Amino acid sequence: MVTDPLPGAVGLSHLSPYDWEAADGVCGGSPHLHLVCTEAYVVTGGRGAVQTLSPDGHRDIPLEPGSVAWFTPGTVHRMVQGGDLRVTVLMQNGGLPEAGDAVLTFPPEVLADPEEYAAAAALPPGTGPEVRAAARRRRDLAVEGYLALREALLAGDSGPYREFQRAAARLVRDRVPAWRALWRAGAAAAAERTGAQLDALADGEPAYLDEATAHRAAPVRRGGYGMCGFRDEYAWPGGASPGNASPYDGD
Repeated sequence: MVTDPLPGAVGLSHLSPYDWEAADGVCGGSPHLHLVCTEAYVVTGGRGAVQTLSPDGHRDIPLEPGSVAWFTPGTVHRMVQGGDLRVTVLMQNGGLPEAGDAVLTFPPEVLADPEEYAAAAALPPGTGPEVRAAARRRRDLAVEGYLALREALLAGDSGPYREFQRAAARLVRDRVPAWRALWRAGAAAAAERTGAQLDALADGEPAYLDEATAHRAAPVRRGGYGMCGFRDEYAWPGGASPGNASPYDGD
């Protein structure tokens, strides 16, 4: 594992949306939101879109090489495959999505029961046919809830969308202390280091520069089953170990 974090302690992965057709005829990933992390897509190839639900309504944002799309906490998003879409994902607060910051748009009765939610969100370990089938079932259940939220929002009723946000917050409340520890060790610590470095420069004593070094990393797993699609994963400081056993596998 790389010992020093990426700039700002962000998370990074590579994604290609699923090409499985959903109930509405659209091929793509599992709709979800993040509760405390802003997420960005940097498109490196192909075509597609990201569908979002937020207080400003439903949007269908085109994705093409060179474009960047990002969305703030609470925004429901669904990555849509248009043809060999490939995206580099930059995630605020690296490690938090894998710790449960991402909540899928399952129907309300599933969200109301933490054990049922965890069972529906989890995937078995590995990459074989059983995992593929479980990932597709998970995606389809998330799309079921998403389509109901979208239909209500398009009809001018934001109530179901806002209740989904509240249900997601209730679902993760008990994990906030662990998230706070990850944040303090990651993004908060990175900002504090910059402050200390500025102080050192102002004092004319930049001893920290003696610790300068360089790193490189390669994916520790390729083609894993993330929420949005097939996911190439890295082992970053503060992040979860790659694998499907946890229901909180990030995008």
